[in-house]
Formats: sequence, C-alpha cells, structure tokens
Amino acid sequence: MEFLDYYKILGVDRNAAEKEIKSAYRRLARKWHPDLHPADRKAEAEEKFKQINEAYEVLRDPEKRAKYDRLGSRWKEGAGFDYGYRPAGEEVHFSGEGDPGGFSEFFRQFFGGGAFGGGMGGFGGTRARSAVRGEDAESEIELSVEEAYRGASKSLRVTDSAVCGACAGAGIRDRSFCPQCGGTGSITRQKTLEVKIPPGVQDSSRIRLKEQGGEGLGGAPRGDLYLRVRLRPHPRFQVKGADIETDVVILPEQAVLGGKVTVPTLDGEVNLKVPPGSRSGTRLRLRGKGFPLKSGGRGDQYARVVIDIPPDLSAAQKELYRRLEELGRGGG
Repeated sequence: MEFLDYYKILGVDRNAAEKEIKSAYRRLARKWHPDLHPADRKAEAEEKFKQINEAYEVLRDPEKRAKYDRLGSRWKEGAGFDYGYRPAGEEVHFSGEGDPGGFSEFFRQFFGGGAFGGGMGGFGGTRARSAVRGEDAESEIELSVEEAYRGASKSLRVTDSAVCGACAGAGIRDRSFCPQCGGTGSITRQKTLEVKIPPGVQDSSRIRLKEQGGEGLGGAPRGDLYLRVRLRPHPRFQVKGADIETDVVILPEQAVLGGKVTVPTLDGEVNLKVPPGSRSGTRLRLRGKGFPLKSGGRGDQYARVVIDIPPDLSAAQKELYRRLEELGRGGG
C-alpha cells in the first residue's frame, strides 16, 4: 500500500504551524469542492476533496500528527495502535450515511480500527458532506484618536467575494467559461457595513465582525471579517497603548519656582501642578486620563514638560537674565 504524504497533499512544510495548515486546508477545500466542478470532473474533485479532508484530519490533531511524523514511511511497523479519534472541527461535517467517508485504507491501517470506536461507529459513518466554512478576511479601518477613545459608529465600504450564482461557483457554464465570473467561480462586490467601534480600541488591534467574510459552501457559514485599527496622527496627543502623551509648555520661571498650568485631555482641560525645579522633558502623570481598559479602569496621561523662552523680551527681562547668569558664575 502506498504511503500518503499528507504534507504534500496540503502543500505545506513539515514544520508548518496549525494556522498555516488550516489556511491551506480551507484554500484547497474550496478549490476542489465537488459542487464547484462540472460533471466530467466531479469524480476527480471528489477524490481530491477526500484526500484533503483526510490530510487535514491527521495534521490538525496533535496526537495523530505526532504518530504520523514519528513513523513516516515505516508506518506498517506501528499500524493498528489506537491513539483515539476526535471528530472533525467546524470545517468538515459528516453525514452519517454511506461508507466511512472515503478515508483511505492507508488511514485505517495507520491509525487502527479501534480509533473509530469499533467498526468506525464513533463517526456514525463519515462521508464528508459538501460543507466548507467561508474564508476569514481582513481589512483596515482608520479612526481618529477621539473615535477610538469614546467609541463610534462608522460606515465602512468593503470588497466582498461571493460564489457566482450563474455557474454555482464552478466557473464553467454550457461547456465554456462562465461569462458572469470569467471562469473564476466567484464574483467581487462592494458592500457597506455599519460598524460599532467599542470605546478604548488601540492602534493595530482587531475588531471581529462575525460572518462578514467569505461565503461558505454547501450551507456552511460565512467566514469572519477582521478590521485592523489604524489611528490617525493627532496634533496634540500621542497614543501609546492605553496611555496618552501630550506636551505642556511652561515658562522658565515656572520651571524654577513651580506653578499651575492648564493641560488638554480627551475629556477637556484640567489644571496640573508643576513642581519646582522641573526640567524640560520631565513627564508629569495625570492618573486615569488615558484609554479605557478591557479589564476595567483606564490608562494614564503624561504631560511632557517643554520650557519655552518668550520671543519678545523687554529690556528689563533681559537684564534679569543677565543678572541670573552672573549669579550662576558666582558673581555678587
């Protein structure tokens, strides 16, 4: 019996991560879904579809994958050992009719009959139904700092793909390329979504829109759409995680003697006490004036001290600075 290379079937490296395996499975399952092929190629598609499902069932399960990797082409030496079997996940469903789902004789002998709960009854029969969940999609949404801070409702125009209704996704119609989709089996369309932005979303975070991704096959649900948040630069605030930074300009005498200044926050202006002897670059904390946190509470705001020299000094003011300079040199 020929050894089946499940990694080759899915087109992934032997060190592929679970996410990569899942992505390859979804891509190939959609490509070889029997419902998307004309009658003269349906048998080939069904065979490919079974192999893809079988490869995914092994490589998605850590125990099965470990056994498969360990024995490799020496599989006959360990065939029949019962590692237990867990049913497929959301991507593959089983109908409970017919023979055991087209799982190959290699699969049965490799993992042993006991792995199916005796006579493969653990599956209740396992012929794969025509159900493949839609692919997840990702897009970007740009927000102002205020929108991210308070939350907002946004209208978003996104590109969506759907199975071509004219050819049922096969790409072929009347023995020729489908004129509706150009033979691709899918059509591209624009749609508008009303997105509710929760308060406190941060730059590069993701917002999940359930079942707004690619269309599923065979009645399976759509995938999800993930929106990657991008914050527009703000003229006064810099957002760093849940914290906010802003500059506060003070005069030299305020830096030396201390005092109170007005600082802008996303909730309005507040008074801030500047301690005596503050240097340029000193960060003064405003507790709880940052972004809301999922765990409760809020981040902080930091006011960064910038000491400014007025551009137009009077003669008296300049004389005072000269006097300070002399004092600094030890003058009388």
